Amino acid sequence: MGADNSNYLISNIPLTEKEFTQFQKMIYEWAGIHMSESKKALISGRLLKRLRFYQFHSYQEYIDFILDPKNTEEKQIMVNLLTTNETYFFRESQHLDYLRDKILPQHKGNETFRIWSAASSSGQEAYSIGMILQDSDLNGNWEIIGTDINETVLEKAVIGIYPLEASEKIPENFLKKYCLRGVRSQYGTFTVVDEIKSRIHFIKMNLNEPFKNIGLFNLVFLRNVMIYFDQETKIALVDRIYNVIKPSGYLILGHSENLNNISKKFKTLAPTIYQKIE
Repeated sequence: MGADNSNYLISNIPLTEKEFTQFQKMIYEWAGIHMSESKKALISGRLLKRLRFYQFHSYQEYIDFILDPKNTEEKQIMVNLLTTNETYFFRESQHLDYLRDKILPQHKGNETFRIWSAASSSGQEAYSIGMILQDSDLNGNWEIIGTDINETVLEKAVIGIYPLEASEKIPENFLKKYCLRGVRSQYGTFTVVDEIKSRIHFIKMNLNEPFKNIGLFNLVFLRNVMIYFDQETKIALVDRIYNVIKPSGYLILGHSENLNNISKKFKTLAPTIYQKIE
């Protein structure tokens, strides 16, 4: 099959149950994400553009294509298209308040305070946390690692340029201290100051695989991630995360998540906020 042909149009291609089951299996094996029956329309809608690109006439042709070891780049594109990336600055801000008011005052000594923003998407979570840390008494002695399986959103995170309307939930004092408005060709956008950007590092990572060379963390943000995983995957993931949290370190989940029937290795400090038990 050839690549993009402007004369080649597909109004609709049905996604069969067999093909849907294959996509479910692939995204589960590659990313640990459980796609329920309700996601069938999402899969067919997001991948239809790739069928058009390659002039395929069925989803099975596309499946066969991405299963070919020569087409690993297209496999990554499929993962990018099927992973959800809803995020915004200072989302679930109660967690950031808890970090500022309860966790950071407990940090003693000169050791670098390290945070992992897991499934960091296009970077808004990591930069929000960075503003809190930069505004604390850490004197710049902090580091954030942001990870995601989706290469496309990670590229946006590294660049760190956002439309002005994305700043609406950033506190006014932080906007003035830590954000810069774009000028000329960047008019209508903003970015975060370099003193924060330089302490945040984004890398590609699949949470469904062993963690390699990321070190230990004082705090892990794992928010709105486990809602896409089945129970077995959740248990294995939290167990791996436990091993990269420093003694008495913290784990923060999204507001619709908890560790019930997942792990007894953490104690609850507040709803969705946990501390490692030694």
